[in-house]
Amino acid sequence: LALGAVDDPGKMAGFTNFAMDKFWNDKSLFRVWFFQGCFCATGATIVSGAMAERTKLKGFGMFTVLMTSVIYPVVVYWGWSGNGIFNYSENGESKSIAGPALLDFAGSGIVHLVGGIGAICGAIIVGPRKGRFDANHDESFDAHNIPFCVLGTFFLWFGWYGF
Repeated sequence: LALGAVDDPGKMAGFTNFAMDKFWNDKSLFRVWFFQGCFCATGATIVSGAMAERTKLKGFGMFTVLMTSVIYPVVVYWGWSGNGIFNYSENGESKSIAGPALLDFAGSGIVHLVGGIGAICGAIIVGPRKGRFDANHDESFDAHNIPFCVLGTFFLWFGWYGF
């Protein structure tokens, strides 16, 4: 739904190479699919952090399938294709109703937009952690494993610098 330039593009989604159609004819398309899949998965992990410890795996799995197969690809098409719902053509030139063309460095804008909106919707729906913000409980929230927190920080740093 996200990828695919066509002669007569739609406004909602791109359907060229839908469901990996004709990927075996051009093997380089697998590389593009994997690269874009990593961005898509990143959007889903943003949501998982916002709803951690408050959802069941089955429910989160269903939401992730919906987000990564429908929501994310459609929004990506709108933002990156130049043919999406916010674009129109004037004198043969593509223009956007939102102003100048979208310049999205390394996909960060679209990926974090979809993940962030999904995260805030999920956090609102599931609510706060039970007992975490209860006035009747006078417990402090201490980190349970400092070495793992530091290790996780190093993993994030490595990923950011590696990218």
